[in-house]
Amino acid sequence: MSQSSKSPKPPTPASGSTTPPPVPTSADVARLAGVSRATVSYVLNNAEAVRISEPTRRKVREAAEELGYVPHAAARSLRAGHTRIVLLPTPNVPIGPLYSAFLNELQWALRRLDYTVVQYGSLGLSGDEAVRAWAELRPVAVISLGEITLSAHNVATLKRAGARAVITMGPVGVPGAHALVMDQQEVGARAAAHLVERGRRRIGVVVPEEEGLELFSAPRLAGARAVAGAEGARVEPVPMAYSEESAAALAARWRGLGLDAAFAYNDEYAMLLMRAFQDEGLRVPEDVAVIGADDLLIGRLLRPRLSTVRIEMPTGDHLASLVDHAVREPSEVTERHDLMAAEAVRREST
Repeated sequence: MSQSSKSPKPPTPASGSTTPPPVPTSADVARLAGVSRATVSYVLNNAEAVRISEPTRRKVREAAEELGYVPHAAARSLRAGHTRIVLLPTPNVPIGPLYSAFLNELQWALRRLDYTVVQYGSLGLSGDEAVRAWAELRPVAVISLGEITLSAHNVATLKRAGARAVITMGPVGVPGAHALVMDQQEVGARAAAHLVERGRRRIGVVVPEEEGLELFSAPRLAGARAVAGAEGARVEPVPMAYSEESAAALAARWRGLGLDAAFAYNDEYAMLLMRAFQDEGLRVPEDVAVIGADDLLIGRLLRPRLSTVRIEMPTGDHLASLVDHAVREPSEVTERHDLMAAEAVRREST
């Protein structure tokens, strides 16, 4: 098609005019690209069922970019009967590098499947309040990380609002939702088993004082207690905040606690505590063995190198495919997927 036969761009208002420029439409894109509006819709909505040549796809995308056209999400949703929004409530607690990397990978994978990921800050909202706020956006799927406890009633509210899939991540499932179970007890069990194997009988388990981390710390403590108790070892919960001052205070009273090992919740808390032990004159591992969790790179750079529990997380692509399947084939039959495995990694600190 010759350049002269193309329609001009929508007119630009004169300098100083307060009139906003006209919003480009799919019809403008179709005229500029020399194709039908249906072809524009197929290309820009990534319709896989219609075969369109790559040169045509390229022309449509170039025309849309030249005009500054973007598809209208609401109109697209009306045509499809649902949105492409996957709502991901923003975690209200510090989740660490391991989980942050996993969530980033999940969002990229969902975008590749043509979903729009919306992070929603639900800080200060109760379960019912949060769910009503989520439902207003009419998401096609909701992935709850467990920072807000959902009920069967909450799941039903989301589904009445159009959510084809509600996915929960955490230690237990919720009726009506697909459960992605990540059993944190396994982390504590593996840490305690490793320490017991190394001959430690009096284990301090760090319980973070930061609000919200009990979702992870409580089951890790329970897992450690179960394993240590079966072996005749003692477990003592020891509160500690994520600060040098709190770590130093705990290290200063460690000898009086009579403990010979520490499972420090994760690698970050373990590194703080191990430094505090050394400042207090406690030798690691001779006086106190230390193990963390998450297997962060920096733990291998410490001296002594930090023993840890390596957590095997699902890939973002795997979870995104589960979400996509649940959206495309919604069912009253919900599924449980056990997604996390853990193993102790022995290094010098134990």
